[in-house]
Amino acid sequence: MKQSQSMATKLAFLSASFMVTSAYAIQSALPQIKSALAVSQPQVEYLVTAPSFAVMFFVVLSPLLQDWFNISDKHIIMAGITMVGIAGLIPSFVSNYMVILISRLFLGAGYGLYNSQAISLISVWYRGHERTSMQGWRSAFEQIGNACTLTISSLLLIYAGWHAAFLVYGLAFAVMAFFAWRVPNDSHSTTATSDNHEATETISPITNEPVTKISPLVIAILAFVLLIKMDFIGMEDRFPGLAVAINGKTFTGTGTYLSLMLIGATLGGACYGVLQKHFGYVGTIYIGLILLAIANFLFGFGGNNFPVIAAGILLVGFPMQVLTPLIFNILPFMAPMKLQTKITSFVLIGFNFGAFFSPTADAWFNHLLSQPLNGLGLAAPFRIYGVMMLIIAGLLFMGKHLYELKSANSNAEEKQAAAVHIYTK
Repeated sequence: MKQSQSMATKLAFLSASFMVTSAYAIQSALPQIKSALAVSQPQVEYLVTAPSFAVMFFVVLSPLLQDWFNISDKHIIMAGITMVGIAGLIPSFVSNYMVILISRLFLGAGYGLYNSQAISLISVWYRGHERTSMQGWRSAFEQIGNACTLTISSLLLIYAGWHAAFLVYGLAFAVMAFFAWRVPNDSHSTTATSDNHEATETISPITNEPVTKISPLVIAILAFVLLIKMDFIGMEDRFPGLAVAINGKTFTGTGTYLSLMLIGATLGGACYGVLQKHFGYVGTIYIGLILLAIANFLFGFGGNNFPVIAAGILLVGFPMQVLTPLIFNILPFMAPMKLQTKITSFVLIGFNFGAFFSPTADAWFNHLLSQPLNGLGLAAPFRIYGVMMLIIAGLLFMGKHLYELKSANSNAEEKQAAAVHIYTK
């Protein structure tokens, strides 16, 4: 445990999350790729979201591969980051859509190899406010990596074209080298900590009893992460095309706005621990949902007013990265500690399926609203997302109120029964 408290170890494990969201680094190049490869809007968006499809399978396969081949956490993470570097660089040298799409699937396989370990180890190694802070900083590191890779990719796009934008994935090898240097060799973490499960089992804040089985609320969490990820990725993917539609084909500033959005997302992750400490879990969810609804309405109803559209994209990252670490921080209350890796993988599948399915869902929303898949019609789906966020906030408020009312009635009945028992004794 002392080793896990050192700053070097914390930074080393957080650095593993630096490349996890780098699939989105090429978003500012989507209009140029679409034109060069002569593909449709959903097809070019799938180059960003296809990695999420592969992640869904490899977050499940990763712990199995570790058990079958007795691979340590350190080496499975190193293998995943290396695969990200190799697969990410392939589109720099080819112009065939199918080859690029396949390489993006291998990129997602690399993410999936180590993503769940980078998250679940925090729940296993840390407790209380420190775990809350670490989950927030892990989320922040993802956005720092996203912002850095997006900025570098955008600069490469401006000065060397869309092929060069993919050279940003060379950073994966630098991350892997730092991780290999700072993280000591160890056995599979689940084996190393299995002897301490009984002593470190999580206590539910609702029942004040040890968590011994998976809660059915995991299904609701899965549906929630699916929705917010479709919303977030859809807005990121559609912003470049919408910006070009408003400002003209020569506009190349989308990367700057997306990078600024990611700075806001980083602040959201960094502030999560403070927000959760002062407002609690439910209060923090309200904050995230309301801000997310506002971002969607700005983006969805902005029309051809670019400053309003830009305000929506700049805002959306902060609430998204407040909600994401909150979700992973409540997972220990949803299942016993020995099942944390599995339940984390389950929720990661929801996140990645939401990202992968985003282009299809957004196309459906466009059809539902009778809006075209180009020009200002690209913003249409986010009106629906904004309404959904407010509905979820309302349902949460009603559910919390009913639960408190039920608890109050139950306590009153218990006190009355105790009084009757004393009186008749």
